[in-house]
Amino acid sequence: MAFALKEKFLIAMVILLGTLASAMPRRLDETVLFEKYQQWMTRHGRTYEKKEEENWRFEIFKDNLEFVEKFNMGNQTYKLSINQFADLTNEEFRASYAGYKILTRRVPPKSKRFKYENQTDVPASMDWRKKGAVTHIKDQGSCKSCWAFSTITAVEGIAKIKTGQLISLSAQQLVDCVKTKDTDGCSGGWMDDAFAYIVKNQGLASETKYPYTSNDGTCSPRKAAIRIVKIKGYEDVPPKNEEALRKAASQQPVSVSLNGGGRNFQFYSEGVFTGHCGTSLDHAVTIVGYGTSEDGVKYWLIKNSWGKSWGESGYMRIQRDIHSSKGLCGIAREPSYPVA
Repeated sequence: MAFALKEKFLIAMVILLGTLASAMPRRLDETVLFEKYQQWMTRHGRTYEKKEEENWRFEIFKDNLEFVEKFNMGNQTYKLSINQFADLTNEEFRASYAGYKILTRRVPPKSKRFKYENQTDVPASMDWRKKGAVTHIKDQGSCKSCWAFSTITAVEGIAKIKTGQLISLSAQQLVDCVKTKDTDGCSGGWMDDAFAYIVKNQGLASETKYPYTSNDGTCSPRKAAIRIVKIKGYEDVPPKNEEALRKAASQQPVSVSLNGGGRNFQFYSEGVFTGHCGTSLDHAVTIVGYGTSEDGVKYWLIKNSWGKSWGESGYMRIQRDIHSSKGLCGIAREPSYPVA
């Protein structure tokens, strides 16, 4: 009888130890993950008013981390990483950081002039950063003002090319002052409306004189009158034509829109982006160059407005010359550039 009880006790202990052994790694993993989460919060200055929200954001963080790590296990031309968007669902990310409005009322670009149509001296690669025609990486914050940053990057570039001076221009002036049926500050907008405003206003102020606030504001006539850079007009690149886009990008930075709301786009870190994405346009960036990777993948070099902690220090290389005439993520659908 005593032997039977002892045997049962030993069996129970084995079962208990096995249960504890299987539970301990899970608790350890959770502890490690929460430490990573706290480190991430410190790095990005993130705080939450309530513990419930912090716990909820932790669950989102874990899901995003698992997504990134699983993706990076594959053999891809690009990598993902946890960045400042790690506590956002993809739905929240799209709602806050995509701000391009696709329009249906546009005059077809074929009815407009494209001055680079007969350009024949097109280099195999271009990087306007090396030409000194690109300012520092900027951060739009949660204001959907990507259209304004795409505009000023293109204008900063052509101004440098024409005058030799590189001046950081005011995205906030565009956010505050460009009010049309289709463009309205942090609610989103369209680069051609911004170009048209700069022409009508006879110029644009510098970032120093009209600084960015990441919020909608009231247009300041006093600040808007400090015109540091002017343009004569703007032109559209013929749509769905990556060769025409390359001709334009070889001569100056070009404003483009694309489908940038996907999860892979959200956590892009490095390499040539070849991911799956649609062609419904929801984000605006600027092409500041192009080239071919060491692996032989042709790419566009784009400047984004999500800060330096996203992508390759704020930039992305995205595949070009794909089978679709719209370009990867629709990048060749609506390109335009300012004329100085």
